[in-house]
Amino acid sequence: MVEVSRHRQLSTFWHRALLTASVLAMLLSAYQLFNVGSFLMDSSNLGGLPLLVSQTVGVNLNLLGLQYLYWLLLLLLPFVFIYWPGHKGAPMDRVPWYDVGLFLLTAAVSLYYVMRGGRILDEGWEYEVPEDAVEAQYLAYVLWILVLDATRRAGGMAIFIIVALFSVYPFVADQLPGILLASSPDWTEIGNRMAMSNEAIFGIPMRAFGTLVIGFLIFGVALQHTGGGSFFLNLAFALLGHVRGGPAKVAIFASGLMGSMSGSVVTNVLTTGVMTIPTMKRVGFRPAYAGGVEACASTGGVLMPPIMGATAFVMALFLEVPYKEVAIAAVIPSVLYYFGLFMQIDAYAARHKLEGLPPAEMPSLKQTMKEGWYFIAVFALLIWMLVFLNQETIAPYYASALLIILNQIFPYHRWDKEKFWEFIASVGKLFAELAALLAGIGLIVGALVVTGKIGNLASDLLALAGGSTIILLLMGAFTSFVLGIGMTVTAAYVFLAIALAPALIKGGMDPMSVHMFIFYWGMLSFITPPVALGAYAAAPIAKAPPMRTGFEAMRLGSIIYFIPFFFVFDPAFIWQGPIGQTGLLFTQAAAGIIFVAGGLQGYLLFVGSLAHTVLGWIARMGMIVGGLMLAMPGNDIIGWSNVELAIGAAILIGIGVSAAIIGRKDQPIAESAG
Repeated sequence: MVEVSRHRQLSTFWHRALLTASVLAMLLSAYQLFNVGSFLMDSSNLGGLPLLVSQTVGVNLNLLGLQYLYWLLLLLLPFVFIYWPGHKGAPMDRVPWYDVGLFLLTAAVSLYYVMRGGRILDEGWEYEVPEDAVEAQYLAYVLWILVLDATRRAGGMAIFIIVALFSVYPFVADQLPGILLASSPDWTEIGNRMAMSNEAIFGIPMRAFGTLVIGFLIFGVALQHTGGGSFFLNLAFALLGHVRGGPAKVAIFASGLMGSMSGSVVTNVLTTGVMTIPTMKRVGFRPAYAGGVEACASTGGVLMPPIMGATAFVMALFLEVPYKEVAIAAVIPSVLYYFGLFMQIDAYAARHKLEGLPPAEMPSLKQTMKEGWYFIAVFALLIWMLVFLNQETIAPYYASALLIILNQIFPYHRWDKEKFWEFIASVGKLFAELAALLAGIGLIVGALVVTGKIGNLASDLLALAGGSTIILLLMGAFTSFVLGIGMTVTAAYVFLAIALAPALIKGGMDPMSVHMFIFYWGMLSFITPPVALGAYAAAPIAKAPPMRTGFEAMRLGSIIYFIPFFFVFDPAFIWQGPIGQTGLLFTQAAAGIIFVAGGLQGYLLFVGSLAHTVLGWIARMGMIVGGLMLAMPGNDIIGWSNVELAIGAAILIGIGVSAAIIGRKDQPIAESAG
């Protein structure tokens, strides 16, 4: 939700400066993550020369975590003030003097901490700054303010207000009532902890950026700039464009893969939607429905492994597990989501007799694979290194290198010098944006840590919910959704991972399930009115009313509202249990989703149209409720076992199917309704 969505057109000087910073940031990340510093500092390597140089000039070639993050901030944060204007009336064709001043100030403050990074770590400046460096505690507040403004520019006013409010919490925590009451440290300690510890600005979000996110960002941008998007779109059309409701099914396939690359719902809608939405309308899909399909497909892409956006990497650090465990846990939920979307589209197309595009207009599958097989090969390499070699930090670098090499070998999307620098610039802009956002989000974490509130918040929330886990879950779902309206998904997730997740885990729930639950519900604001940013981005392309597009997206994506409860009630849904139980739950859920989709769209496989008068609506309601009961795992929280739910589901579905068959004799309602 970027309030100032326009970007400045950079002059040659600033463009080259951004390119330089981008290249240095990529080299620095590779240097750190491939552990080059340790190799150089080993006196047995290169004749001990690097160690001698290090001791002579006082430069540590082996960067520790905080020092590395200070370097990244120095290279990236200043450019937020250059690329993103500070207000709507700011000049767009040049950089005003005050933004140049902020650029220089940010660079100077960051450089100060870079130069003193070793002492900060060795002497524990986060608790007490030595007398010969007292300026550090004042510069901490300067950095704090600069990060806040960078967050505002990159993320918009909504997230700025939320982060700013949390920033002042440590100063007033000892004066607040009830659950908000906490200790308020001395102002110097607050500033020191925010800027010189690994708990706030340089806490988990920024650490995730520096260790995990940065490599996958490079890979995602490389995919887009080497034609990965057009390949997956053509592949989707070649496979599915000719079948019933084909263009909508293409949107599912293509947007799912594109969303996995970009990590952004709105970007996904704007890139794939310009192709899929017009073709959906062409074969007979209503404009609002077509926009809703694209919004849902793009939203699901951010939840799809192997690349799930920055939030999944932050989650891995919170859970202290390898990223591959988060990606594997997301497989079944994302498959169920897309399966539900696919079945609804198929039912809608069957009910309204919507055909696919003529085969003659489809791209050749053989030609598509000939020109883009190496994209699949690169994905295979990435997954192999993630899952089997456990090389999650360096896997995207190898995948990116292989992709760029293969791209230059084959003539289809070969880069010239101009395209190469476009790639570098895109990486730099994305780096700067995410660095600003994640540094700002870190202030939320820091505020709760520095006041000590993080230690007793779980107990306070459990007491507030009266000890009821289900009430706490519902509170979490609602809060995740509301925060997803005003904040980035990562910010909403981080806040609730600190505030709510410990309470749910303390109540007996599986940690991975709890964190995935928060993540999923934070995404729902993209398809739920009155916000529905994904739907609103699709509406102009579809030439449909935004609110109506939002409601269509909400109905199409309805299964995603229930999937988080599936895996939080039974962690076997996300492989946190016996394999046999996982298979049984997946089968039940898939069968239930078929009936839910049929009820929502008024058409059931092997039964036909449910568009009948009273009996038709009875059939649809029976299938929706019965399908949800079949898909939902039984447990003590909801008070029903799997067997009881299955019996109830069978009764309701049986009533629904019977009503549908009997209702064939009734006068059908207009096919365009529902």
